Amino acid sequence: MRTLYLDCFSGISGNMFVGMMLQNDISLEGLKETFSRLPVSGYSLICEPVVKQGIQAQYYDVVLDGERAKHEHCCPDEHEYRREHHHEHVHEHPHAHGHHHHVHVHRGLREIKEIIEKADLSAAVKAKSCAVFETLAIAEGKVHGLPPEEVHFHEVGAVDCILDIVGAVWALEESGIEQIGVSPLHTGSGFIQCAHGLMPVPAPATAEILTGLPFYGTAIDGELVTPTGAALVKTLAAYAGPRPEDFVHERIIYGAGTKDLEIPNVLRGYIGEYKMF
Repeated sequence: MRTLYLDCFSGISGNMFVGMMLQNDISLEGLKETFSRLPVSGYSLICEPVVKQGIQAQYYDVVLDGERAKHEHCCPDEHEYRREHHHEHVHEHPHAHGHHHHVHVHRGLREIKEIIEKADLSAAVKAKSCAVFETLAIAEGKVHGLPPEEVHFHEVGAVDCILDIVGAVWALEESGIEQIGVSPLHTGSGFIQCAHGLMPVPAPATAEILTGLPFYGTAIDGELVTPTGAALVKTLAAYAGPRPEDFVHERIIYGAGTKDLEIPNVLRGYIGEYKMF
């Protein structure tokens, strides 16, 4: 089976995952065309090769209109999972004449699923993308004592997270990846500043998602695993643990994070044929 093994020695985020897949000869034009099928707009994509401590990796990110470039490793705050220290909270809201006005919009799981299910995508991409959002909603609900359907996402419901998740799932299908394994996840350590004050790393929602997965921290300070990254591996990986010794890879791909750390801030993927985990 066509297998992708994720080596998360510097954590994982949604945009690191998509960047990594773009290094696997996934066409950026194909990704843009796929995104054009989603009923969202008001964004542009960054996609460029970068070098992280001598390792060439692909950097990918979504930039909302009027927004400065973001950083993916930052504090999640309950419904504001990504990058909120780096930009105003802007969210897509349908406006008259087909234009979009960026205002605060809270989206529930049902609304996000509708956005995905309305799109002209394969049934598998829709189902897996919705399942990743369900993983996020279940974890968020558990932290706040709410059933998943009552969780209202703030930043997670924003355009960038929808694109990260759908983009990751689509790229896996496009690459013919049939199964995923994931290493123990390096979460970082310390505390991160959130709206409610200092939160430990991994942040509460991320820690919930990581239930059942091996993870560890080191002296590297900060958050390396985002909820989106954790939800992708929790939902899609069939195996979590050390790289199997008999897994012979044919190719290695790298997706870059934004920050420069003491270690190369990249997500490494090994691709090869392997029996079912």
